[in-house]
Amino acid sequence: MSDAKRTYVVETYGCQMNVHDSERIAGLLEADGYVPAATPETADVVVVNTCSVRERAEEKLFTRLGEIRAAAEETGHRPLVAVAGCVAQQEGAEILKRSRLVDVVVGTQAVKQLPSLVARAAEGTRAPLIDLHPHEDVSFPFGLTRRDDPVRAYVTIIEGCNEFCSFCVVPYTRGHERMRPVAEILAEVRHAAATGRREVQLLGQIVNHYQAPDRADVDFAALLELVHEVEGLERIRFASPHPRHFTPRTVAAIRDLPKVCKHLHMPVQSGSTSILKAMRRRYSREEYLDLVASIRETIPGVALSTDVIVGFPGESEADFDETLSLTREVRFHSMYSFKYSPRPRTLAGQRYVDDVSEPGKSRRIVALQQLQRTIQSEILEEMVGKAYDVLIDGPSRRRPDEWAGRTDGNTIVNVAWPDGASRPGDVLGSIIRARVTEAGPNAVKGAPC
Repeated sequence: MSDAKRTYVVETYGCQMNVHDSERIAGLLEADGYVPAATPETADVVVVNTCSVRERAEEKLFTRLGEIRAAAEETGHRPLVAVAGCVAQQEGAEILKRSRLVDVVVGTQAVKQLPSLVARAAEGTRAPLIDLHPHEDVSFPFGLTRRDDPVRAYVTIIEGCNEFCSFCVVPYTRGHERMRPVAEILAEVRHAAATGRREVQLLGQIVNHYQAPDRADVDFAALLELVHEVEGLERIRFASPHPRHFTPRTVAAIRDLPKVCKHLHMPVQSGSTSILKAMRRRYSREEYLDLVASIRETIPGVALSTDVIVGFPGESEADFDETLSLTREVRFHSMYSFKYSPRPRTLAGQRYVDDVSEPGKSRRIVALQQLQRTIQSEILEEMVGKAYDVLIDGPSRRRPDEWAGRTDGNTIVNVAWPDGASRPGDVLGSIIRARVTEAGPNAVKGAPC
């Protein structure tokens, strides 16, 4: 492979942590001399960064590999293909058995090895190479991260998970919980702010379980306080917390620190205590509702979002009705909902019978999503006529003359300037005071005020 053709593309599936992992992969490749390709079809190296949390994740990978193979046959250009992420860690050599297109399989804790694996595969033999062994902890040279987002920066504070919820494959693909030193986190946050990022999102599988390994006095609440002191930042978000790791100190910090957004993602997964117990969530329906009430009393106006799984093994109609009633009671601002599917190596996948029929799961998720749409529409309608600070993060997808941004509560606002009105010369990354003029199903429209 000549230097002139050392181009790459990283394709990302999954959550914010996978997005950030792709930024790290891109940074590693660029440090090794690669440059971004114009299109996947022209790239010399294609990295598919996978997620295994949702159903049919493996099939999505092989479908994409089939598309890459078809494009290579059509153009005559055969890229070197690497598979990274959770499916890589989970499936390993099975990927090579199913696809001869793949040259490199690299696990979640072996990301730093990717450039050397690619180089070895490109030497001429193209013999498949696999590295699933842990080579790194959560620490990572932040200077190697290639950030494409000009407004926000993702910053990992924890890698891995020790919760072992019975439905979740993450502890098996990401490994045990590892905390990143607070000194490294603050250095990366300062670097992000110094390079123009107005918002940071702190990431971890259980982000609010953070305890600094280099400072005994820094828990998650203290970390929020330290990040809050960084000059140049306007907003701080984090994902994803676990309900059972919310402490009064953390809730008070969210209330008292102006830069910390008043939006909390609180995955409930089910409204039934018996299903929560089978899921190994370690809280009951009542404890979750008590936490919501306490948070709302402490942080008036806080926006809450959540994750819900329907059709978990053993979920009866009464159990599902409890999920609907909890949804009505809490009134989430937004929700990610999924049909249960067995994941490899998980307790539920190995020990429980997937006994809710596919039509039953489909019926339940439709009912839940219809309810959530109604609640969400009502919440957005209540915003009409009110003014909010909106951090502009890019052009609107609706119209070319609009810009889009988010409120402190994470609601998307499409901002349009009235005809003849002057607008700032540099809108991207600025905070605009906007009054909501119209509500849609998932976002609102506003005008500067």
